[in-house]
Amino acid sequence: MKLKRLMLALYHPGNFYLIHLDNGAPQIEHQEISRFVSSNPVFSEVGNVWVVNKGNLVTYRGPTMLATTLHAMSMLLRTAKWDWFINLSASDYPLVTQDDLIHAFSDLPRDLNFIQHSSRLGWKMNKRGKPIIIDPGLYSVNKSEIWWVIKQRSLPTAFKLYTGSAWTVLSRSFAEHCIVGWDNLPRTLLLYYTNFVSSPEGYFQTVICNSEEYKNTTVNHDLHYITWDNPPKQHPRSLGLRDYRKLVLSNRPFARKFNKNDAVLNKIDRELLKRGSRQFAYGGWCSNGKDIQDKCLELQSEKYGVLRPGVGSRRLKILLKKLISAQNFNKHQCK
Repeated sequence: MKLKRLMLALYHPGNFYLIHLDNGAPQIEHQEISRFVSSNPVFSEVGNVWVVNKGNLVTYRGPTMLATTLHAMSMLLRTAKWDWFINLSASDYPLVTQDDLIHAFSDLPRDLNFIQHSSRLGWKMNKRGKPIIIDPGLYSVNKSEIWWVIKQRSLPTAFKLYTGSAWTVLSRSFAEHCIVGWDNLPRTLLLYYTNFVSSPEGYFQTVICNSEEYKNTTVNHDLHYITWDNPPKQHPRSLGLRDYRKLVLSNRPFARKFNKNDAVLNKIDRELLKRGSRQFAYGGWCSNGKDIQDKCLELQSEKYGVLRPGVGSRRLKILLKKLISAQNFNKHQCK
């Protein structure tokens, strides 16, 4: 199960993890991931990994995908103190250890939002901006595809549409703005995007860029390495060993998408994450200073904040420095 491997590669006791499985997934998968979390002694002792008890029915390209993300935000805002909300799928994988990621992000202003965006809709104007769709997942217990309304709508004039990547790193402040903020814009746009194709690729972009308070906090990047076929297909190209060098040189902390147990994942584990099979990635919380402990069973809470960043942190800092530099930061915000 790809999700198990991803969790071990991503885990750090200083983070919080919320796992959501589609309500339409086989019951055996729900049971398997629940057992995986409950039976792991580290997860149990630290208590920072949770599974959504009643998963949402998620329709591909429908607003139920967005609703699930907002649901996760709401749960985590009520449950824990954190700085950034990062959404990932089971087809994602880290290219740096969590020590690297935490160390690189520790120097950043906490209000930054990494969200790739553009107001240049291009083909999306007619394919997504004007069509009206209905997501059966909003009202039916049976999973099915979105269906299209014959009549189309005009582009909005009350706000400006933006589009971009569904993969974001959002600040706690902006998450609160979307969930419990006094401004009605996030709720208005949620109603609008209920009938929008692939709403996760536009909702947060449109909310943040139409907000005077948050539009200047955007970093126009999704921090993912993703490649597409030429011409692009519906889904990105699956990454393999031939992509490894470009993955590393990209300096990005995440990549997608990967096939289950692809050989490149073994290489990433071995060379970038320093983790063995069924082990956690290397980190100060789980090491004796040199070697990672077999199962990190001898937990010491005072070591949770001990970081042992490596070359991955230096690579990521190069990217972050470039993105927030004076010549790039404001230049690419909400254009």
